[in-house]
Amino acid sequence: MIKQKEVRILAIESSCDETAAAVVVDGRDVRSNIISSQIALHTIYGGVVPEIASRKHIEKINQVILEALKAAEMTLDDIDAIAVTYGPGLVGALLVGVAEAKAISYAKKIPLIGVHHIEGHICANYIESQELEPPFLCLVVSGGHTHLVKVQDYLTYEILGRTMDDAAGEAFDKVARAIGLGYPGGPKIEKVSKNGNSNAIPFPRAHVAGDAYNFSFSGMKSAVLNYLNGCQMKGMEIVQEDVAASFQQAVIDVLVGNAQRALEWTGIKKFAIAGGVASNTTLREAMEELCTRYGIAFYHPSPILCTDNAAMIGAAAYYDYLAERFAGLDLNAIPNLKLGER
Repeated sequence: MIKQKEVRILAIESSCDETAAAVVVDGRDVRSNIISSQIALHTIYGGVVPEIASRKHIEKINQVILEALKAAEMTLDDIDAIAVTYGPGLVGALLVGVAEAKAISYAKKIPLIGVHHIEGHICANYIESQELEPPFLCLVVSGGHTHLVKVQDYLTYEILGRTMDDAAGEAFDKVARAIGLGYPGGPKIEKVSKNGNSNAIPFPRAHVAGDAYNFSFSGMKSAVLNYLNGCQMKGMEIVQEDVAASFQQAVIDVLVGNAQRALEWTGIKKFAIAGGVASNTTLREAMEELCTRYGIAFYHPSPILCTDNAAMIGAAAYYDYLAERFAGLDLNAIPNLKLGER
C-alpha cells in the first residue's frame, strides 16, 4: 500500500446540481471545500433539470477548483492525486466532472481515482469523527438513495437494505410539491413540520414483505396524495403543517425501525447516518435516541457534509489511494453504478 508523509487529494463532485471541489489531506483533514449550488436555478421547475445542471457544471467547474486550491493554499503541483465522482448520478453532470478530472490527471501525471457517490456520503463521517473506523452500520438517506449499509472495512461494503421504489428524499420532494411547498422538499417539510401535529394523520408505515431491511416510500407518497384528494372532494380543510409533520414522522419511523432491526441482528456498536436527508433534525434526534437506548455510538456529519460536496469524495478516495486502486483515462460516467461495483 502507498503511504507517504502526507497524501493531498483534489476531489471533484458533480453528480447532480452541486458543482464542488475540495482538497483533503490524509482522508480526514479538509483544507478546503467549495460548493456552487444550483438550487435557485431549479426551484422554478420544481426539481433538477438535467440539461441545465450539466451546462452549469461546465460554467462553474474550473472556478470551484481554482477556489479550492486557493483556499487550501496549494497549486496543482502540490496535489498527489485527483478524485472524482463517476456514479451514480445524472449522466451529463457526471461526465463534466469525469472529463475535468481526467484532463488534470493526464496533464499533471498524477493518479486518477473514481469514487462511488454513496461511498463518499458514508466517508463524510470520517471527516469530523476522527476516531471512527469500520466496522459500523450506516444509513444513507438522500434524494436519490436510501441504503442501509454494513461498512465492513474501508473498501468493503455490504448492502443490508435499500429502497424498492422511491428514495426517502425523492418522496419528500414529491409530497412537498403536492402540498404547495415547492423545491427542495426536505428542508421545507422539516421547517413547516415544526408547527404541525405529527400524529394528526395516520399515514402508513410501509414494510417490504419478507424483508426486514428494505424500504418502500412510494406507498406513503400515494397515501398523502389520496388524503389530499379526499379532503378536496369532501370540502375539508387541509392543514399543511399537519400533513407535512405526519408524513415526515411516518418516514422517520420506517428508517428508525429498519435501523433498529439491523443493529439488533448484527450486534454492531457503531451507527452512522449520511446523505442530504440525514441533516433533518427530527431524524437525527430519533436516531440518537435509538442509539442511546441501545448503548451504541452515534455518528453524523454536519449538515454541510450531508449534502453533496467534494470533501466526502476526497475522504473516500484516500483509502483507494492507499490500496492503489487507480482508474485509467478510459474512466467513464456510470449513472446507475451500484455500491460495491468497480
